[in-house]
Amino acid sequence: MKVSAKRKAYDEINITPMLDLAYVLLVIFIIMTTAAVQGVKVALPTASAAQSLSQPKTRVISVQNDGTVSLDATPVSMAELQAQLGQAVAADPQVPVILRGDRVVQYDRIMQVLDLCSKVGVGSLGLASTRPPGGA
Repeated sequence: MKVSAKRKAYDEINITPMLDLAYVLLVIFIIMTTAAVQGVKVALPTASAAQSLSQPKTRVISVQNDGTVSLDATPVSMAELQAQLGQAVAADPQVPVILRGDRVVQYDRIMQVLDLCSKVGVGSLGLASTRPPGGA
């Protein structure tokens, strides 16, 4: 066989096999590293079931379609709501409050509750709603 005098010089280097090898080595490295970390055993202490003091308890105000106001699922009058929210704000000024209003409730009743929250000094107030079907 004769070797051709006009052999082409390689203009490009095909790096695909080198990348395949690098990916396989990376996967093996990841698997071996995670397998080695799982071998440490630690005897963990147990904690009481008491609520953590570092996270505030969220208070939920619900206004039903007949105008009934509830605080944490307990029906209350507006005076009771003001007293209980005042105690919660005195204990923690940043206590989070969520207002859930029925879609057919009178707007005036929601405004009364919002005004009461403002008077008491609620610093974090959110309004609950549902997502539309099929919406993101």
